[in-house]
Amino acid sequence: MAWFKKEKTPKLPAGDRKFTIPEGLWVKCDNCKEIIYKKEVARNANVCPKCNYHFRISARERLETMYDDGRYREFDAEIASVDALGFVDTKPYAARLESYRKETGLEDAIVSSEGLLGGMPVIIAAMEYGFMGGSMGSVVGEKITRAAERAYDARCPLIVISCSGGARMQEGALSLMQMAKISAALARLDERGVPYISILTDPTTGGVTASFAMLGDIIIAEPKALIGFAGPRVIEQTIRQTLPVGFQRSEFLLEHGMIDIIVDRAQLRDTLIQCLHFMVGAKKTVIVTSGL
Repeated sequence: MAWFKKEKTPKLPAGDRKFTIPEGLWVKCDNCKEIIYKKEVARNANVCPKCNYHFRISARERLETMYDDGRYREFDAEIASVDALGFVDTKPYAARLESYRKETGLEDAIVSSEGLLGGMPVIIAAMEYGFMGGSMGSVVGEKITRAAERAYDARCPLIVISCSGGARMQEGALSLMQMAKISAALARLDERGVPYISILTDPTTGGVTASFAMLGDIIIAEPKALIGFAGPRVIEQTIRQTLPVGFQRSEFLLEHGMIDIIVDRAQLRDTLIQCLHFMVGAKKTVIVTSGL
């Protein structure tokens, strides 16, 4: 009988089918090229579960993972760069700054903050690669210097998280002057016995590497981070030699004594707490973070 029959729609060949995959659910690892569920990467501290590749994260994300309960107070947020040289490349520097401010919600490539880490007051300055490649201009130099001075006055440990392509060419010599200014402020910290911990992430290059990034009492790096001054191609052309495999990666620098330790992102907070207990002790916990 006809009512017992079911008309079946013929199946299309696999090549004719169209699959709709929602955007933003998957991410491709830059190292192993695997396609990974984005939530799985987020649960793993933004680290690839297949090959341990550390994805870049924003400055605010870093701060939230560092502080107790993710709570901190930002300071010097209002300081903004100006186009002192009237610099123009493919577009005016002033227009470029405005574009990155809208994109990141920041005034420049760094966030200065204070809060508690393992119950101990700390000051953390985290660089934002999404703002002009984390380049160091006058504002970055000023904010790190002010953070160091605040740490000096409060006798509070300073932590700087570097993620930068180096000095900002649009500010010329003004950006290069920041190297000396920050180094002088860190020298004062050293004279007073205030701990300074430098954390190197991918990438840390140029004038940042040549100054405050390598001046820490303890220098910590993330796995496989690119760390150096000039790029590998420039070095090879200069010395006319082929560079060894893994050159300028954190593992190579650790082997040659340039950094102290490599720490996975998931263990970084606990490692910092251990370092702070060793350097200042649990007793020196004068609260300087009112308003949190």
